[in-house]
Amino acid sequence: MTSSPPPTPPDSSRTTRALTARPRLTLLLVLLLTAAAVLLGKGVADRLGSGGSQIPGSESTYATAQLEKRFPASQPNLLLLVSAENGVDDPKVTAEARSLARDLAQEPGVGGVVSYWDGDNGKDPALRAKDGGEALITAHLSGNEDAVDDTLKALEPRYGGEHGVVDVELGGPAAVRHASQEVIAEDLVRAEMIALPLTLVLLVIVFGSAVAALLPLLVGIVAILGTNAVLRIVTEFTDVSVYAQNLTTALGLGLAIDYALLIVRRHREELAAGLEPRAAVIATLRTAGRTVLFSALTVAACLASMFVFQQYFLKSFAYAGIAVVLIAAAASLIALPAVLVLLGHRVNALRVPLARKETGEPGAAWGRLARLVMRRAPYFLVGTVAVLVALGLPFKDVHFGTADDRQLPESAGPRVVQQQLREEFPASPGSALSVLIEGSTDRAAVAEYSRQVSALPHVVQVTGPAGQFVKGARAGAGEQPGYLTVMHSGEATSRSSLDLVDEIRDVPAPFDTSVTGPAAVLADTQDGTAERLPWALGIIVAATLILVFLFTGSVLLPVLAILLNALSLTAMFGAMVWVFQQGHLSGPLGFTPTGDIETALPVLMFCVAFGLSMDYGVFLISRIKEEYETGGDHRAAIADGIRRTGGLITAAALILAVVMVAIGTSRVTNIKMLGLGVGLAVLMDAMVVRSLLVPAVLRLTGRATWWAPGALRKLHRRAGMTENPADTRELVTQ
Repeated sequence: MTSSPPPTPPDSSRTTRALTARPRLTLLLVLLLTAAAVLLGKGVADRLGSGGSQIPGSESTYATAQLEKRFPASQPNLLLLVSAENGVDDPKVTAEARSLARDLAQEPGVGGVVSYWDGDNGKDPALRAKDGGEALITAHLSGNEDAVDDTLKALEPRYGGEHGVVDVELGGPAAVRHASQEVIAEDLVRAEMIALPLTLVLLVIVFGSAVAALLPLLVGIVAILGTNAVLRIVTEFTDVSVYAQNLTTALGLGLAIDYALLIVRRHREELAAGLEPRAAVIATLRTAGRTVLFSALTVAACLASMFVFQQYFLKSFAYAGIAVVLIAAAASLIALPAVLVLLGHRVNALRVPLARKETGEPGAAWGRLARLVMRRAPYFLVGTVAVLVALGLPFKDVHFGTADDRQLPESAGPRVVQQQLREEFPASPGSALSVLIEGSTDRAAVAEYSRQVSALPHVVQVTGPAGQFVKGARAGAGEQPGYLTVMHSGEATSRSSLDLVDEIRDVPAPFDTSVTGPAAVLADTQDGTAERLPWALGIIVAATLILVFLFTGSVLLPVLAILLNALSLTAMFGAMVWVFQQGHLSGPLGFTPTGDIETALPVLMFCVAFGLSMDYGVFLISRIKEEYETGGDHRAAIADGIRRTGGLITAAALILAVVMVAIGTSRVTNIKMLGLGVGLAVLMDAMVVRSLLVPAVLRLTGRATWWAPGALRKLHRRAGMTENPADTRELVTQ
């Protein structure tokens, strides 16, 4: 008896035919592009910077640039901590320290060298430790971040360590930044070594096949390599933050696995339904493929919102995020279908005996959970929202600051130096505020202004053209031209330091003044971020409303998507404050709490986590919509949609959480917070919001979920991204 031939696809779109007609040629082109990306992206880490928090055009940025240009000594970014057993005033120690300062001043790229030992008796007690056993040499390394790093690398082996009767350790902002870059680069390699094998194991468990499990991982690697090449190109035109590479790894693996999971899972469903491989790929692209495309556009739109911010720190994540999202989607929609056509039924090869086999109807447990939630929808809605809001309550006590040396491991040399400055010195030169003086001035006016500034709370000493002032009185002569140095007792970016910036700016002066320094930069950063934040949120909201409408044709679903996604982030923001600001679990997690949160980090985490939450929301809503259009039963569509996607979304979220936790093993606190925070948000979204809140809300909204006025329905028919489930059914029945 001759068996009937397998179903063949009806006439498909030109794009779909092109993606499946010549799979070998497609793969060859992808391999060539990937090889080119490897070569182009080589060495990208060396071109990334760790700064980028300043607001261009702000008062502090202007003052910093002018002082660096005219008075390099006013902006010390390198500190040499000189220790001596016999005390820093010992004649031999003095001679050795003066020799070090002279040699340092002659080094290329070094200017503005000032030491405690300047003059006959040591001019500046602020550069001497309280016990007299340590003192400082300060210097300014000129140029951009790359030039400063190159200079520091050359100086470190020559000036660090023992020099006769003294011992020298290097610290200051330049050393802290350089150490951060090195630690982040090392941690990123370790994170990849942790994430890749664990991800592969989880994928094998999910698919039960080694061949199918390798496909999402390969897509992720392509996305990471491609994005590194894009970042390398971007660095030719603008600055890019070193932190962007961590986002590249996390999103590259996470989104590629999400998209590939959806494609491969749907392809295997179509194969099981009786389609031959090429027909199954076409059916998959018409359904899951459209979902992937829409999801990528939505996530990219969310990440694009960071372009509105002025700091290159945040813009860097837009460059990296958009690139990795689009490359991951392209690899899933171009390379992966070609592989699936060539593999055919061998996509299920190399079955793993230990992989869990589901008995009964696939996803039956998820279907039962959905029906239970819908029967008690009001209770689940109120209870889930209450829990999520409670988890987010600690965020009301958030205090924004900026990263300092305590981001580094306790053993890092620059952190050791900065800790000594905090504990043993009256004030740290690295935390001092500088006041640029411009315009027509006279010595008496400068003296009166200096006296008023020195009388402000927490000010230790003011040094300027009119001399030194302490507690509102002149304490010594001074020859410093053009600016004031304000030493204060607070941490560089503490609440008292931020208050001091405002107080100095409020002191009246008969000349132009501009304040800079760590606290002033932070104050301007907070103001600049707050000014642009509504625009970023507006872009996210507008993009979500438009894209979700185009995908679903519903007026209500886009609004629900925004509200539910926002709720899914509450636990992340609450944990951010409870854990990282207040210090709970700091021991087990291995970090030092500083009492504040990096100003730009919540913005970044919101944009990333919101985009990822939208990713899972799209997966679920697309399947519910498909089931609804097929059967017309709203409740059955919710149950079937969750039954078919619950395991997929949970698996994808678990794998992405593993990647984020691997990133969260970093020894740099901000990277740790980014990884663990986004990982928590992803799990809450998949396991709480999508499993409990979505079915409860959709049950209560009923058929109104799919409603739209006539004009918008016409617009959706013309411009919408419909999945055409009927065409897919036609593939199965032909």
